[in-house]
Amino acid sequence: MQTLIVTGGARGIGAACARLAALKGWAVCINYRSSAALADALVADITAAGGRAAAFAGDVSDEASVIALFDSAEQALGPVRGLVNNAGILAAPRRLCDIDLDRWNATLGTNLTGSFLCAREAVRRMSTARGGAGGAIVNVSSMAAVLGGSNEFTDYAASKGALDTLTLGLSKEVAAEGIRVNGVRPGLIDTEIHAAAGDAGRVARLMPSVPMQRVGTPEEVAEAVVWLLSDAASYCTGVIMNVSGGR
Repeated sequence: MQTLIVTGGARGIGAACARLAALKGWAVCINYRSSAALADALVADITAAGGRAAAFAGDVSDEASVIALFDSAEQALGPVRGLVNNAGILAAPRRLCDIDLDRWNATLGTNLTGSFLCAREAVRRMSTARGGAGGAIVNVSSMAAVLGGSNEFTDYAASKGALDTLTLGLSKEVAAEGIRVNGVRPGLIDTEIHAAAGDAGRVARLMPSVPMQRVGTPEEVAEAVVWLLSDAASYCTGVIMNVSGGR
């Protein structure tokens, strides 16, 4: 059984990825920053269904915390062969001219630097050039990366645009070292992230802009993520898949 780390895995898209990956045979390490009760409940659900899982707290924007997360995952579940960079934050809607530096740094610290630190640690452990057995990384981006997030969260959009570039660049660096690196761009998805940012009605308000005329579910995003992790996607690297209903 191969070990997969899902950052921000206690709720929303991360939790859906963890559940589906466990069903597909992965031993899942669920990373969380503050949602201990949700993470523990998810571990219990996966275990009750016959899977293997463990939960570990950790701030992905902190280098020492990331190293400790990977060490803990390997000690509990075995060598890491997969990573889903899902942890992300979204602040309240605000124009760029009204975003202060603390918010900017916090957004990029989690969404971009956190993904960099986790991807770097995964490569160091999975690369065949470093004695590893290979693996797969999937970065959870956003359609905001291409739409821009104007008048709402340009900082978030910028972090995800940079994450797309990281995905493409890293995919080429490690393609010959047994590691595939891909991304998924969710569109309007029914999760708590918008309510947490103070705009609970955003998804319903923007739904008419979706060609399929509905919002997506975390489970639909998880299907794309887990497929990209799987051997079925063995010839895919540097791919960024839109899961957005055509938006």
